[in-house]
Amino acid sequence: MRTATVESARRALFAGLGIAAGCIGWAAIVGAGLGALLAASEIAYTALKWCGALYLFYLGVKLIRSPRKSLDEAPESNDKGAGSGWFLRGFLTNMLNPKVGVFYVSFLPQFIPAGAHAFLSSLLLGSIHGALGVIWFAILIAATQPVARVLRKPAVLQWLDRLTGGVFIAFGLRLLVSEQR
Repeated sequence: MRTATVESARRALFAGLGIAAGCIGWAAIVGAGLGALLAASEIAYTALKWCGALYLFYLGVKLIRSPRKSLDEAPESNDKGAGSGWFLRGFLTNMLNPKVGVFYVSFLPQFIPAGAHAFLSSLLLGSIHGALGVIWFAILIAATQPVARVLRKPAVLQWLDRLTGGVFIAFGLRLLVSEQR
């Protein structure tokens, strides 16, 4: 929502597409049987958890230390070629979250019919989940556009960047200290 209101609907859509691609990535991992490794191996789970937390810390600290005063300060402010950066952010945010992997490991297999090809069925289910996510993101993006002008004011923009950075750091801390898999 922050990206849609403060940056642009286009960037938010690319971030949403990256998150959806992450769903398909996790579905492929589960379909290939590697998701079971994540569910069974404390080391693999912990390593992925640390990578995800560090990525969230990186994003959070960056937003807190250098909040923008205007959208022109964003490195991708011209939107030309900016889609790939936002897509990658969405993708990495999803793929570096071990809880998404554990969710897919516990959720997908129960919907794969006996005798069906596990990898292809997992991809299909992950694609459906990703497509539903993109539809949801499109609705959120459309809903935020009426308030976008207010949220693009310099003082509000700085406040939102710092708030978002704090939320990312809090999510990273929660990910690190969570015992539940």
